[in-house]
Amino acid sequence: MFHPDASKLELLARLGYGARGIVYCLVGGLAALAAIGSGGQTGGSKSALASLLGQPFGRAWIGLIALGLVGFALWRVIEAVTDADRHGHSAKGLAVRAGHAVSGVVYGGLALSAARLAMGSGGGGDDRAARDWTAWLLAKPLGQVLTGLIGAIVIGVGLAYLRKSWKGDVLRRLSLPSEVHRWAVPVGRLGFAARGVVFTLIGAFLILAAFHSRSAEAKGLGEALQFIGRQPFGWVLLAVTAAGLFAFGLFGLVQARYRHIDAPDASDAKAALRNAASSLRGT
Repeated sequence: MFHPDASKLELLARLGYGARGIVYCLVGGLAALAAIGSGGQTGGSKSALASLLGQPFGRAWIGLIALGLVGFALWRVIEAVTDADRHGHSAKGLAVRAGHAVSGVVYGGLALSAARLAMGSGGGGDDRAARDWTAWLLAKPLGQVLTGLIGAIVIGVGLAYLRKSWKGDVLRRLSLPSEVHRWAVPVGRLGFAARGVVFTLIGAFLILAAFHSRSAEAKGLGEALQFIGRQPFGWVLLAVTAAGLFAFGLFGLVQARYRHIDAPDASDAKAALRNAASSLRGT
């Protein structure tokens, strides 16, 4: 799967994409089973990982996924700081890089939760975490404004995913053999569409939480899926969304194998991270 001369950072990134893909496969698969009434659950990433506890070697699998998620979190931050994907310093490029940095923080938190599960410690789910940090933010000066702004940004990300699913280049930075190319395009489009739907919903709930100044209005991935399931013909909508999330997971595994990753030298990455940390301390 990996070239012998692949850098450690490239290996880290590929393991990270694979771990993220597995998490989305679990979330989508469990939600699909719930939609058709065959067990399963409409939960977020943490509850999906917790479902492995009852399986043979469940804690070991969760531990391996946690390591992969650590790799993804580190790669996202390195990618943002070093501009490994050449987004540049335009407003759009900086926004994309900032999004990658935030993604690194989010997946770092998920990695920590997975590690705790692997070691036998519980913890709250995604929805509780969403309400907790929303409550923390609402209690700050201008908290309602900031919460609403974050909600608007999340909606913007969701709409960007929907646009990409419709006419974007989902295979950008991928070098695929013809037999994979044929099915990777529709799988990728379905995956980005489902991600767009859930991001837009989560952002809308954040805006409601800001408007009413009630953290209980905030919802994570699990409650967003439950909301979809409560609509007219909800089981159909949930099944389609779940299939899309599963598809995004499969697409993540394709990225793990075939994505072009221009990893910087490890020493350059360390220097860039030190400079970024010094800049943050200086502000």
